[in-house]
Amino acid sequence: MGRIDITMPQLGETLSEGTISVWLKAVGDTVTTGETVLEVSTDKVDTEIVSPADGVLTGPLTPEGETVLVGAVIAGISSVVSTDVPVTVPPSVPSAEPAARSAEPAVPSAGTPLTRHRTQIREAGPPTGRALLSPRVRRLVTDHGIELAWIQGTGADGRITARDVDSHLDAARSARPAVPEYAGPAEPVAARPATSPATTKTIPPGATPMSRVRRITAERTLESLRTSAHVLSVVEVDYANVDRVRDLIKARWKEENGFSLTYLPFICRAVIDTLREFPGLNASVVGDAIVHHGSVDLGLAVDLGERGLVVPVIKRAHDRRMAAVARDISTLAERARTGALTADESAPGTFTITNNGSAGSVLTAPIIVQPQVAILSTDAIVRRVVPIPTDDGELLAVHNVGNLALSWDHRAMDGAYAARFLTAVKNVLERRDWNTEL
Repeated sequence: MGRIDITMPQLGETLSEGTISVWLKAVGDTVTTGETVLEVSTDKVDTEIVSPADGVLTGPLTPEGETVLVGAVIAGISSVVSTDVPVTVPPSVPSAEPAARSAEPAVPSAGTPLTRHRTQIREAGPPTGRALLSPRVRRLVTDHGIELAWIQGTGADGRITARDVDSHLDAARSARPAVPEYAGPAEPVAARPATSPATTKTIPPGATPMSRVRRITAERTLESLRTSAHVLSVVEVDYANVDRVRDLIKARWKEENGFSLTYLPFICRAVIDTLREFPGLNASVVGDAIVHHGSVDLGLAVDLGERGLVVPVIKRAHDRRMAAVARDISTLAERARTGALTADESAPGTFTITNNGSAGSVLTAPIIVQPQVAILSTDAIVRRVVPIPTDDGELLAVHNVGNLALSWDHRAMDGAYAARFLTAVKNVLERRDWNTEL
């Protein structure tokens, strides 16, 4: 009998470990090549792991919730049933068989609790219990007090995913009637009895609990403010040079690509090229050292509405021309909103851009994504009268103009360096022949 090991896969270039979320098969179950066996999670991404071969799943299985290094053996596949394989089950579905039976054949009989449990799931359709929920989904339903029967699962075999819970919460918020603003307790604070730590987290009437993404965003932004010496620098950009090319091709672009050609890809391309000239901006602070990155991995903040904010990354963006960057932006934004980002697409970047202008902001002081040293906000582009120098003096014209605001870490650089970077980005946007990029 041969055995093939199932190991923890490399879920991303920068990731060295993963967490076992849920086992979808038990020891003794027959599996086929490509069939989903378990689900593994990282900080942001859930990944289904499939069987590498036909056979029977053998243990020991790495317990759910345990984090293991890439390459570690978490289970095995044998070509035939072995009598020396112990009957073990994932922690989420504990077996009622006595330990003395561990030397019996690995295939559970029709009467074992594990087999009855999985038979009930197959007969009932989508799972309504907690046994096949990943740890992330369990936290979500517990935090928000959600009954599983309220949610239609869209995962494999009808399992409920984190995206299903988020969709349910979004629908519930939209349907919730308006409530009066919470004014606090009616009795004086001094008259209230002492509260336990758990009581202090009670949600006021009418309030909405933070989503998981919102809680993570809150924690990381506060930590960034405590870590970096934030300074803001701003330049104003005249987009007339970009408009000369964009206005000519934007209709054809949308017809051929299925999405609009906005100003953001032009800005990203200008930033990517300028970062190569200013490596101090494409860097991280690690302890008392500054690490300069050879690759420009560009993070793009994507708004998920009430669910919060995520920052997918264009890996090796310096190898991408402007048209490719435009397609990357559209693809990553769509994958972020549908919860389909891969681990690599969610890996840490080296510089981040947040497009607050799409929501109408004219000046934003963004918070740096740690351990990066800067973040750029692209603010609203508006029509404005600008002076145009000519041989006969200045003429007045109406152009599209907008601010680029850079939050930078004073620990890593000084103001003159940050200002020269912004000015260089401005010059690329205002002077480059963008026809060569499309």
